[in-house]
Amino acid sequence: MSILVWISLLALAHAYVFYPLLLKIWARDRAPHRVLFQKADQWPEVHVLMSLYNEEKVIEQKLDSLLKQDFKGSLQIWIGSDCSSDKTNEIVQRYTQENAHIHFFPFNYRQGKPGVINTLAEKAKQSFSSADSTLFLITDANVFLSPGVIRLLAGHFKDPEIALVDARMVHTGMKSEGISKAEDQYISMEVWIKYWEGILWGNMIGPFGGCYMLRASHFQPVPTNFLVDDFYIAMKVFEQGGKAINELEAVCYEAVSHDIAVEYRRKKRISAGNYQNLLSFRSLWWPPFKALNFAFFSHKVLRWWGPFFLLLIIIGSGLLALGGQAVYQLLFFLLVICLILVPLLDWMLTQLNINWMPLRGVRYFILMNLALLAGFWKFLKGIKTNVWQPTKRH
Repeated sequence: MSILVWISLLALAHAYVFYPLLLKIWARDRAPHRVLFQKADQWPEVHVLMSLYNEEKVIEQKLDSLLKQDFKGSLQIWIGSDCSSDKTNEIVQRYTQENAHIHFFPFNYRQGKPGVINTLAEKAKQSFSSADSTLFLITDANVFLSPGVIRLLAGHFKDPEIALVDARMVHTGMKSEGISKAEDQYISMEVWIKYWEGILWGNMIGPFGGCYMLRASHFQPVPTNFLVDDFYIAMKVFEQGGKAINELEAVCYEAVSHDIAVEYRRKKRISAGNYQNLLSFRSLWWPPFKALNFAFFSHKVLRWWGPFFLLLIIIGSGLLALGGQAVYQLLFFLLVICLILVPLLDWMLTQLNINWMPLRGVRYFILMNLALLAGFWKFLKGIKTNVWQPTKRH
């Protein structure tokens, strides 16, 4: 029992502390990837793929951000509406009348974002001659691109080894109340971890999903019951021998959620999808001796196993504490404070409009692990469809 407790503690410490520190140290003297297309070069053709479901609040701003790109190559925009019931279709159809390079497909049945993206990719492939020289930009309706994003992402594909490039996500609308600042701190750290993985090994472990580019030749259709499509697509890129990196200067903006309950439901869905990918791509993380396997295992697998490590630590230290061992009594006492008293204190302070980030950070960590546990149960029960209700747009 003592061995299980210390292995679990070490696994969590490696995933959240040691691995990021190792990456930061190893990547300190590494220059960013800079094999880029120049203005005089023949730029690749870019096809934007975007799935919509009731996006009337954001779709105009999204399309404007795409139309204002300073990319000088050929740009085609493919949009699928996943049986939207608001004014989304009406708004997009107005844009298609004014812009011949926007292609719109309003579907009359729900199929989920991956199903829509699969269909759009197939339709786009019918319009170009070679997938090897064509790029897909997959992006969400609520993610707004700064003017140089497509140019900056596409520039990296002059290197034939690069198969996927992720943009940098910047959150907007943070507030002291709610969970938005804790979420932003976590995502900001994730940005750097993925950037370091990219410049060290070309093995960025999964894009953020809101805006990333890949070679059309490396795109693989996502199974109809898979919940985390961007991660699946990235792992398929690695299976084909491609490399993935992050471009920090390609900045996109997304409004962050404040509601803890809403964020919990979103993370629960993502967590269920994580276990699907864990099982599907076992050969890419075990044994964790190659660079890709080590990165996948350290960055994702150990985190996805986090709630089980926590349960082992709680149960193990509790049982050992009953035996009178002082070190486990102290450990169990600290766990009770962190896992029960800290979230309770944070909730009580929020009722008084007092928001203290250290407490909120602990509460956020617990929320993530509870969502992972709930997602695992959802995964065990079986996932038949990837159709879901998106979070409220702001």
